[in-house]
Amino acid sequence: MPRVLSESDVADFRERLCDAAEKLFAEKGPDAVTMRQLASELGVSPMTPYRYFTDKEDILAAVRTNGFNRFAEALETALASTVGSAKAKSSAVGEAYLAFAFEHPQTYKLMFDLNQPHEDDYPELVAAAARAHRNQNAYVKGLVAAGVLEGDPDEIGRMFWAATHGAVSLELAGKLPKGMARVVNRQLGHALAKGLRPGA
Repeated sequence: MPRVLSESDVADFRERLCDAAEKLFAEKGPDAVTMRQLASELGVSPMTPYRYFTDKEDILAAVRTNGFNRFAEALETALASTVGSAKAKSSAVGEAYLAFAFEHPQTYKLMFDLNQPHEDDYPELVAAAARAHRNQNAYVKGLVAAGVLEGDPDEIGRMFWAATHGAVSLELAGKLPKGMARVVNRQLGHALAKGLRPGA
C-alpha cells in the first residue's frame, strides 16, 4: 500500500518532476517526451508521475507556469528596485527581460513560442501569463504618466514587446550574432519612442 504523502512530499516531487520535464522538453521538444521518459529521469516507476499530474499536458502547463512566474518576478524586481526616472526604470526592466531570455532560453521558448492547446483549462498558467503581461507593460504606464510617451500603455507595450521578442528570437535562432539582440532592441526602442513622444 503506497504511503500517505504529506503536502511537502507532493510539492517536492512536483518540483523535481517539473525540473526534469523542463530539461527534456528543451532537449527533445514537448511532443517527443513521454511520461515513461520523465519517470525514468527521476528513477521512479512509470506510473508514479500520474500520482502528481493528470498527464503530460498538465506537467507542461506547470513548467510554463513556473517560467512565467519567474519571468514576472524578475521584471517586478527590476522595476521596484530601480531608483530614478521612468526612463531608468524602463531600461532596467528591458535589461531584466533580456537577461531572463538569454539565461533561460529554453524556458523562454516554452513560454512564448509554444501554443499549448486548452490553456484555459489551467488557471494557474493563465494567471501566471497575465502576471507576466502586466509586468511587461508596467514600465510603459510610468513612461506615459511621466509624459515621456503618449498613447495607450497597453498598445505601446505590445509594440515594445514585439520588438524585443523579435530581436531575442532571432538571436536565439542564430539569425543574429551573439549580443546583437540588445543592440537591435535598443535601436528599435529609440525609434518607437521617438514616434510616440507627445507632439510627434
